[in-house]
Order: sequence, then C-alpha cells, then structure tokens
Amino acid sequence: MDPLIRLKSAHSKGVIPDSVFNLIIKRFPLIIEGINRIEKASGIQYPIAYVEPSLVLSAPNPNSYEYGILFARTLPVMFDDKFQVVIQISAPLVAYGLKGTIHAILAHEFLHFLELVRKISKMDLLSDEISGNLFENVYSDETRLFEPKAVFNDRTLLAHITKRFPAGFRDYKLEDKAMKFWAEKNLPKTNISLDTNTVKLSVDSLSKIKIAPSFISKIDQLQQKSLKIHKKKLY
Repeated sequence: MDPLIRLKSAHSKGVIPDSVFNLIIKRFPLIIEGINRIEKASGIQYPIAYVEPSLVLSAPNPNSYEYGILFARTLPVMFDDKFQVVIQISAPLVAYGLKGTIHAILAHEFLHFLELVRKISKMDLLSDEISGNLFENVYSDETRLFEPKAVFNDRTLLAHITKRFPAGFRDYKLEDKAMKFWAEKNLPKTNISLDTNTVKLSVDSLSKIKIAPSFISKIDQLQQKSLKIHKKKLY
C-alpha cells in the first residue's frame, strides 16, 4: 500500500494545493524515520500507515462547540474476511508537526495497536466503553494503554512521549497551525463524533482473526511488564 495514495489523489483532483502537497512530500521522511525508530525500539513491525488528506476533528456531539483534533487514529479493518490494523495519519501533522511530536504520536498509536491486538486475542472487543466527553476519553485512553517504558527501548523516544502525553495529547502550537494554515484555508476537514471512534467487531469477525502465537506471547510479556510498572507508580 502506498501511504501517500489518498494524498496524491486529493492533489490530482485539486483538493490539496501544490504548496501544501509539496510540503507534506518534503516532510514525509519524518514519518518513515519515526516508524523505523519505533520498530527498532520495540522489536515489533509497525502496522500499515497512510496519510489522510484532511484535518480530523472530533466533538462530544454534533451540537457541541467543544472539539479536539485527532492527528492520528488506529483503525481496525476487515477486508475480504481478513483483519488488518491501519494507522491513519492526518496530513496537517505531517505538514506542521515537529519531529519529536510526530514520533510521539506515531508511538502512541503503536500502543493503541498493541492494545487492540491484546483485546482481540482475549475476545474482549464487543462491549468496549463509549465516552462522549473529551476529558473522560483522555482518561480512559491513558488507563488502557501499555506502558511506553515496557515497550520501547529508546530514551529519547520515551522522553518525547512523556513530554507530549502527560495526560492526553496537547500541542497548542501544532493545533494553532492546523487551524490557521489548514482549517481557515478551507482545506479538507473530517468531523467525527467521539462515540464513533470505537471498535465494534462481531463474534463471527473475531472468530476469523488469526494472530501468530509468537506475537500473542510477546503481547503477554509486554502486558506483564506494564502491570509491574503500574504497581510501582501506585506504591
């Protein structure tokens, strides 16, 4: 899969101007560098990733003035009865994010990927909770993820994650740039409700998913390391 195929399509249709397209192409190696870094630091292959040519905005409900920017999302996909996890990276992140921010977000989504695989291996995806509040969603997110220290053997990467995700991701400079140079220029936007940003798979779909036993064993090891770190934090 060409990670830039949707961006190239939007550009060819005139939806993305040349200047923005060229900027994203120029900065895309930061994404590749981040993925390679995460794979080296974790020993696990990064899932398929692609650049979404739009600014993804979330709101608790359609009538709310409260919103958040989702610079990346972890999406489960069933295609021809085959399960695949895809990381959706928003174009504004590539265009305007600092290197450390980009790598931190890619690593954060990688933790979501591991959590998703863990839940699938335990058949624990049918009643995933839904939160309609941005703060509650951040809290839930932080309490479910694997501990970064249990997954990544890279001090600089861990520092980026700790700095950018103390309690949910916030980068006001990046958000301001995304609104000023993307949203206010009437470039493509995608609006989603938080209660649609959840995973729902049928029992039939779950039964068809095959995960390598060695990967499940690796996930279990990382979960045990994460639990030990959690306990140290508590006591």
